[in-house]
Amino acid sequence: MGEKSFDCLNCVGICCSVYTRVGVGKRDIKRLAKHFGITVEAATKKYTKVVKGERVLRRKKSPLLGETCILHDLEKTLCGEYEARPEACRKWPEHGDGGCVFYDVLEFERVQQGDPAVIPLIQLVYRI
Repeated sequence: MGEKSFDCLNCVGICCSVYTRVGVGKRDIKRLAKHFGITVEAATKKYTKVVKGERVLRRKKSPLLGETCILHDLEKTLCGEYEARPEACRKWPEHGDGGCVFYDVLEFERVQQGDPAVIPLIQLVYRI
């Protein structure tokens, strides 16, 4: 994998909103439980749900992004529980070049618009 060329904590959490299903495993749930000082059962119930047979992080409404990950901090527009994030988020992005397409779009749009606070809206559309 290439050297990381971006900082998730300087982004607005676009990936937190466009990926509607973030799979979590037992280790992820144990990490959440430890982080929040609750039981594994309580963490499972509060932070996850089952969608089409897969255990995933719950989502919540976002005035900016429509809907986002339950761990996303709506005021800071980044992961509010970065140390407790699941393995899928820890590995992001895995494509190997060290970059993040969402961060690239964010930086590009900020330069194009001449506004360091602009946030482009991105929507993934899956065609079956």
